[in-house]
Amino acid sequence: MGSTTIRKQVMTIKLCSLVVLALGISACSSISLKEDEPARPVVQQTQDTAEESTELRPIAEPEPAPALQKTPGGTADELQALIQDRSVRELRTAYNGSYGVSMLFNPETLDYYVALFQQQRFWRIFRTQLLSEAESTYTAYRQETVALASTELQRIRLEAEYNKIESELSDSADTLTTLQNDMEYQRQQEALIIAEQQSAKREAEQLAEQEREARKQLQVLQEQIRQLERQRSTIRRLHGQ
Repeated sequence: MGSTTIRKQVMTIKLCSLVVLALGISACSSISLKEDEPARPVVQQTQDTAEESTELRPIAEPEPAPALQKTPGGTADELQALIQDRSVRELRTAYNGSYGVSMLFNPETLDYYVALFQQQRFWRIFRTQLLSEAESTYTAYRQETVALASTELQRIRLEAEYNKIESELSDSADTLTTLQNDMEYQRQQEALIIAEQQSAKREAEQLAEQEREARKQLQVLQEQIRQLERQRSTIRRLHGQ
């Protein structure tokens, strides 16, 4: 009677061991499968693949909506399909430089989509059915576009200032060239006038010298004439004429 009871207890222990071992193997297999399966995020970041890009066109005209890159599955792929089917409506969009944020709404499922984009490319998308979450996310994304665009806006301002200064430099260079040409022309005219004045002065001096010589010759001739007239008068008196 005692040995039978012992055998029964041994058999029960073995059965329990087999059950525990089977459960352990099953649990380990389940854990291994979960670890091997890659995690798939709800919102995936879009990639710059030109062949797979599609253009997002908002319902509200005339502002074109940003382009959305296709990704394998996830919220981005879902939103892309909705945009292509014109199943979502653009509620609001804000821009800061080339950065922007859009909030879209699916009237059929009551889902809100908030997408952050840059140069017509989305890279971050948030989906919710709560308007408060959509509004807060939109506000956060909009503030992020301000920070993201600050360097770009500074570059645009500096580029405009540089172009303005460069234009002013070009205008100043043209003005300087004009003034230099005017000054050169003025110097040439002054040199020409001075040369003409000097030539006229020399001619005047020559004419003055010639006038003096001619006056002296005239005086000599007039004196000779007077002498001859006196001689003729004397001869007439001697002859009683």
